[in-house]
Amino acid sequence: MDVVKRVLLVISGGIAAYKCLELIRILKARHIDVRCVLTESGAKFVTPLSLGALSGDKVYQDLFSLTDENEMGHIELSRDADLLVVAPATANILAKMRTGIADDLATTALLATDKPVLVAPAMNVAMWDHPATQENMRVLEGRGIRRIGPAEGDMACGEFGFGRMAEPGVIADTIESALTRSARLSGMRAIVTSGPTHEAVDAVRYLANHSSGRQGHAIARALADAGADTVLISGPTGLPDPTGVIVRHVSSAVEMLEACQTELPADIAICAAAVADWRIDAPPAHKIKKNGKAPVLKLTENPDILATLSGARKSRPGLVIGFAAETENVVENAIGKRRDKGCDWIIANDVGLGSGTFGGDSNTVHVIDEDGVEDWPTMSKDEVSVRLIDRISHHLETKS
Repeated sequence: MDVVKRVLLVISGGIAAYKCLELIRILKARHIDVRCVLTESGAKFVTPLSLGALSGDKVYQDLFSLTDENEMGHIELSRDADLLVVAPATANILAKMRTGIADDLATTALLATDKPVLVAPAMNVAMWDHPATQENMRVLEGRGIRRIGPAEGDMACGEFGFGRMAEPGVIADTIESALTRSARLSGMRAIVTSGPTHEAVDAVRYLANHSSGRQGHAIARALADAGADTVLISGPTGLPDPTGVIVRHVSSAVEMLEACQTELPADIAICAAAVADWRIDAPPAHKIKKNGKAPVLKLTENPDILATLSGARKSRPGLVIGFAAETENVVENAIGKRRDKGCDWIIANDVGLGSGTFGGDSNTVHVIDEDGVEDWPTMSKDEVSVRLIDRISHHLETKS
């Protein structure tokens, strides 16, 4: 008999709260139990009666309810579930989660839990784009909290942009995946490269690119969530180290290749880093001074990490996946790259000006393998990671 999984659904105050009614219905149809925590502001949009009728369980609201604390204290409430989901996750509750504020039942349960947490942000586009919200989200993701959405589209306020809560079906798919995939890659060893590389020009300057490392870090976190023994080899980024992942910090392409080779053997290698193609040949140990003439810099080609891992004879990982950051002819160039590098899959994306890929929260990718091209819709980098790990798991299960 299958063990029934339970979700603690935290509903905060936003117009998207009405979507939680459909989310509960979908989860119950998939035999996932739902228990709801409703904030005071959330109750302005949906009623405890509606939530209780659909979930078939008591709806919890008051931190200081003697009745509630007697039958299910807030600590037990936060740990009795297999997964906590905040939907909608407003800018306010994200800020409280980041700073550890626990001034109501919802935030107290979130602070006290020892279970995974998934948030579905929903707010005005200006609030989502605000540096404070973006910083709060980066910190939370660095602590292992996973995000789904927000989506782009029309909003209740009349504006258009990113800020819509993901649709209930999409959230339900992510929840189901999170509840069932925890051991899908158990026993597997994975290597992920992430971020840019810095190639020294002199003692103080370097060549680099605009890669933020968000996609590579998200992939490493998703692999660890799926049970893989994961090593993240990261170039210089401003991101916190993902939880549950061994991280090796490097600077140059040469250092990144050496770290990858040190971590072999591995079952899976995903080269998501934007590695510089060239480095300065014999950079000086001092700062190059201005003298009225531009310095002449001799470039030499960097090692090809993806091709090296793909071509390894004795220690080649069973599945080698590369990324192709392109600015034109994205799919065509990626097909050629897969052939030339000898890897199994290539994940192609457009990083040209205006794409928002480098440094952004979303990505539009095309997966190229021996069977052809699979086009994925635009989604958050966390969602890309989850979908990629699902595809990897299915491939390995089919292969075995």
